[in-house]
Amino acid sequence: MAASSHRRSRRPDRPKVRVPVVAVVAVVAVAAVALVVSLVAALRPGGGSDDVREAGAPVAGVRVSGSATPTTAKTSASPTPSASSSASASPSPTASGTTTAPASPAARPPAKAAAPAARAASGAGPLAGRIRPGASYTGVATSYDAGDGSGACSFGPTSDVMTAAMNTADYETSKACGAYVAVRAAGGASITVRITNECPAPCAPGQLDLSRQAFAKLAPLSAGRIPITWSLLSPATSDTVSIRYKIGSSQYWCGIQAIGHRNPVARLEVRSGGSWIRLARTDYNYFLSENGAGCGGAIRLTDIYGERLTVEGIAVRPDAVQPTRVQFARH
Repeated sequence: MAASSHRRSRRPDRPKVRVPVVAVVAVVAVAAVALVVSLVAALRPGGGSDDVREAGAPVAGVRVSGSATPTTAKTSASPTPSASSSASASPSPTASGTTTAPASPAARPPAKAAAPAARAASGAGPLAGRIRPGASYTGVATSYDAGDGSGACSFGPTSDVMTAAMNTADYETSKACGAYVAVRAAGGASITVRITNECPAPCAPGQLDLSRQAFAKLAPLSAGRIPITWSLLSPATSDTVSIRYKIGSSQYWCGIQAIGHRNPVARLEVRSGGSWIRLARTDYNYFLSENGAGCGGAIRLTDIYGERLTVEGIAVRPDAVQPTRVQFARH
């Protein structure tokens, strides 16, 4: 007998109707199918009217930070190269203090072959002054007796007779010192000279005062003055850069000079107190530390292309040429 809680209210008796067994079976089957369909709809992901959520509502078990919609770490399809290759290969910090992993190789387009970081594009010299790579200059050539090769650049005597004095404007407070220049005469003859001296007025901008030996390879000395064009070179060389401290240098005051550099030097810095200090350049081609900061410490040279060379272990030995193991790249 059914429990009272399952009992229905009594209704007036109705005429009894005989229902065929087949019909009963059909009704039961239809009810069973409906029940199965309802269960499937209720159990499927996101199914059922009670499971409908507003867009952006948090999902159970997922912690959302800063945004209603969870996102994955962003990667750049074309990352900008950094100053250091090691920095570009490692995760970089974001503003929130987390790190963003670099894009996987599959996510990036094929990278173009890049030139070494130390080299600039052909014809470019971001730290160049009046004499720029890739530029051609027009002027006149004269000649002088270079003697033992000494000059305003303070390199001292040399056996190299293929030298020249640069006009004051293009000498640019000794920035031209040590530069290699290709000189071409109107007739087609050409030579390469190294700038070791300054040619004051009346030498005009664009003018080169060549050693007699160099001038003679372009024209007879009797010609006196000849029209020329010239341009900066970055020559092949097996030499390395040397450093020399000026006479009178000590830990309290020093002058520093670079010798044998392939490309013109744009800056000379010394390390002092954990930072780099840029020294002032003189017209006699020494960089001065007036208060002795960095004298005897690490030295950093930068050429007009922006390449930096750091040398250490150079003691303060006045007037001594001390070789290093470094040299600027060829351009």
